[in-house]
Order: sequence, then C-alpha cells, then structure tokens
Amino acid sequence: MANEFETGRAFMHSPHFADAMQNSDEAKQVAQPPLGNPVTGTLIELPAFDHLGKAPYTKLLDTRRSERKLTQKAITQEQLAFLLWSAQGVQEVRGNKRFATFRPVPCGGARHPFETYIAVQHVEGLEAGLYRYVPLEHVGEKRVAIEHIAGLADYETRIPMAFSGQTWAAKSSISLFFSAVPSRTEWRYAEASHRLMLIDVGHVGQNVMLSAVALGLGSCCIAAYDQASCDEVLGLDGEEEYTVYAVAVGTLG
Repeated sequence: MANEFETGRAFMHSPHFADAMQNSDEAKQVAQPPLGNPVTGTLIELPAFDHLGKAPYTKLLDTRRSERKLTQKAITQEQLAFLLWSAQGVQEVRGNKRFATFRPVPCGGARHPFETYIAVQHVEGLEAGLYRYVPLEHVGEKRVAIEHIAGLADYETRIPMAFSGQTWAAKSSISLFFSAVPSRTEWRYAEASHRLMLIDVGHVGQNVMLSAVALGLGSCCIAAYDQASCDEVLGLDGEEEYTVYAVAVGTLG
C-alpha cells in the first residue's frame, strides 16, 4: 500500500532548506521575479472598510465553520474589500535590490507567490464578472483596488463545474480563487519551495474564513476543484501560474 503513495510522500519530503537555497536563482544572483502580476485591465477602487464591526477573537475561532447553505443575497463592496485585504493586503515593502512584502498572512521568506481572483455574482454596485485583487496599489493602506478582467456568464453553471460539481457553490455571492506563481518562491527556495507554498496557502484560506465570520458571512474552503476548469475560468496557463485553492463566500439565511 505504501508504494501507491510513494510519489506524493516524496513530494512532501523537501530537501534541507539551506541546501536548496544554495542552488536557487537568488544564490546565482538572477533577477528577482516581480512581486505581483501587471495590471492590464480597468482598476476599480473599493470603499474603505475601517468602520466594519469587530468581534472578539475567541468568538471568531469558536464560530468558524465551513458553511455551504448560502443565500444569493449580495454582500457589500466594503465586505469584499475587507476579505481581500485580510487575505493578501500589502502592509509594507522592504528591500533595496531584494524586495519582500509583508502582509496579514505569514509566508516563508515573505515570497507571497499567490494572486487573488474574484468571481463576482452578487456584490452591491459591482458588475458580475471576473476580477483580480491588486494589493500593490495601496501599500501600507487599508484600501483595496481590484482589476476587472472579464465578464463571467453562467456563474451558476461554471462555478459548480470549476468546483467538481459542487452545486451548492452556485449560491455564493463571490468565489475567491488563489493561484500560485511558483517562480516567486522558487527564486529563493528552489526545489524546497513547493512544500512552502502548500503550507502558505492554508494561512490565506484561514484568514478568509475568520474574516467572513467577523462580517457575519458564510464561507467554505475548497480543495476539490477541477484544475483545468479553474485555470480556464481564470485565463491561466497552468504552468507558470495555476489555481491552488478556492473559497466560496456568501450570505447566510
């Protein structure tokens, strides 16, 4: 039985980080990859979210659950902004020739290889469609800008398809997709980077879920997604950037 899982287990046994770093592009003085993807579409500024209520941290932990019974009511732009900032907002950029971003989530070496895409179905005052969070637009500020990428027809069909037939997801107000740009982490950690990315994306998902609880919303993290469908929806090449996680978020009845 163990042989059937040999490949997966070997993948999780990353080499010693010090050895991997000696073989990295950083050690070879190769230029660092960009900290984020370039903006090619229309930027939209979301409203400030500082006025949103705060819940005791212990209550957030005690009430966090995977919620699949979502309604199709709209969430606010302020709620969307808070969810995005808590997942990947950039609080600070440090460095001279080697740059690192600091965010509300921890990440090995502060590499933060993830991009955040938003499939919008019901957000007040926002056209349904596909968007991308652009956290480098507001470094150190609790403000959020998103980039409109494309329309997204047939949300109620395409989202369940992307989530391997999970029809309940069609009632989410939004679906957050997190993609990995592996070169950002590989630049420093070489072959050891992929274990790090698996760990780090879990931090992102947990922040989203706790933030959803704080806003009175329901959420459910999704690992059982269809790789080809998700990458196709997001317009990713599946090699240099690909889907690694998703979270459906919506209102509760």
